[in-house]
Amino acid sequence: MSVLSAPVAPVASPPVFSPEEIAARARQIREPVHIVSGPSGRELGLAAGPVPDGRVLGTLPPLYPEWLGGRTFCEAHGVRFPYVAGEMANGIATTRMVSAMARAEMLGFFGAGGLAYADVERAVHALAGELRSRSNWGVNLIHSPAEPALEFRVAELLLRCGVPRISASAFMELTPAVVLCSARGLRRGADGGIVRRTRMLAKVSRPEVAERFLSPAPAALLDRLVVQGKLTPQEAGLAALVPVAEDITVEADSGGHTDNRPLSALLPRIALLRDALCRRFGYRRPVRIGAAGGLGTPAAVAAAFALGASYVVVGSVNQTATEAGLSEEAKSMLCEADVADVAMAPAADMFELGVTLQVLSRGTMFAQRAARLHAAYRAHGSLEEIPPAVRAAIERDVLRASFDEVWQHTRAFWERRDPSEITRAEADPKHRMALVFRWYLGSSSRWAITGEAARRTDYQIWCGPATGAFNRWVAGTFLAEPANRSVVQIALNLLEGAAVLTRAHQLRTYGVPLTSEAFTYTPRGLA
Repeated sequence: MSVLSAPVAPVASPPVFSPEEIAARARQIREPVHIVSGPSGRELGLAAGPVPDGRVLGTLPPLYPEWLGGRTFCEAHGVRFPYVAGEMANGIATTRMVSAMARAEMLGFFGAGGLAYADVERAVHALAGELRSRSNWGVNLIHSPAEPALEFRVAELLLRCGVPRISASAFMELTPAVVLCSARGLRRGADGGIVRRTRMLAKVSRPEVAERFLSPAPAALLDRLVVQGKLTPQEAGLAALVPVAEDITVEADSGGHTDNRPLSALLPRIALLRDALCRRFGYRRPVRIGAAGGLGTPAAVAAAFALGASYVVVGSVNQTATEAGLSEEAKSMLCEADVADVAMAPAADMFELGVTLQVLSRGTMFAQRAARLHAAYRAHGSLEEIPPAVRAAIERDVLRASFDEVWQHTRAFWERRDPSEITRAEADPKHRMALVFRWYLGSSSRWAITGEAARRTDYQIWCGPATGAFNRWVAGTFLAEPANRSVVQIALNLLEGAAVLTRAHQLRTYGVPLTSEAFTYTPRGLA
């Protein structure tokens, strides 16, 4: 039986009153614990097992990591733990990572964002073949405003291959692709309730976006999909009765795309909105709220559950996991980061819109160099308008190639991926400039993945303060060793630690005196 779930039979033992003994007893989370008064009636202590002399003031039942979130999340997704390994883009969240999470009775998503269609297709077929009997795995569908056709094509691939879970991320508006994934396969069950074939988890960081996912799909989008033969009239009719997503992941201060909002402010706001919309539309099933962003320690995970999260999504700290698709050099750089070693930089996929993302700043100049490119893009209408001195500096210090050379690389890329981008660029010099500058942003992420040594100072590594907090937590422990840092060990230790800290907070509310040691958890090998 798993170390995480093995119950421990209660054994009568003398009450303890010293701070050290109380801390040790508090860590025995799988045993019921009694809060007892001392001989004088003023001091408080803890006891396990029967307490014959009637000095029990309160009792806490056993606590398991499995119980920290909402039970309906585990039931809906066929998992044991309310924990998700998030979809780190460009395949950094690998198929290996998704498979490991599925086998450990958790949920993981493949990082399809930023990949070419053929790469996504290979990964989806591999996962579908390996995990066909399981429902606790999924693939990311990322909003691609510059490539709506690719977004829709990926959505159809996920549905065609029977991907059971889809994580929709970076959406600002509902698109035909995300509505298709939500509505395809809806049917009535034997009890009259609406059954989903595919479950969607939607990442949001703004109330107005959350409202769109919490509401039924717009009639105009549903009608268009019916006319196109992508949905049946029956599916569209049922989609008008349910929210687009029944799991809303509130994304706070995360690595990569982020609005830098604190979870403590954002999650309660979205939860209130959820409650109001569920009442307005009369949904028969609860809509779950999850937490993502900034979750790199047991304290952060415990805080997310205390805020009311039904589940947690852990992302960028998994970049150092053994299964992560990131180079060893980039992983080493991440392992050196502290909480302040992050910066905001332009995002490759939304460069023209001025959208930024959070990246590692320690050991890399990517953030500063990418900002120089975006400043040039804002200030000029074309590559030709850039002053010679500025152009020479960009070519020498950032691109390490001439604009013409980069355009040839860029042109070859889009000939393979979407030739219409070349046509547009040739007609619009501003767009051509954007594509040239996006070459650097896209390449910088790839260099970090492949470990291109000559471009180490250009690595784009998505990272938030949680990575630094994680590094300080695991320093000198079992998880400090790279070989031990599997995605499952990270997950189990975060959950175990969150349960230990939750028990300590419970006891503190009873007035039990606790030292700081009671609010710490040291990682160890768990099975």
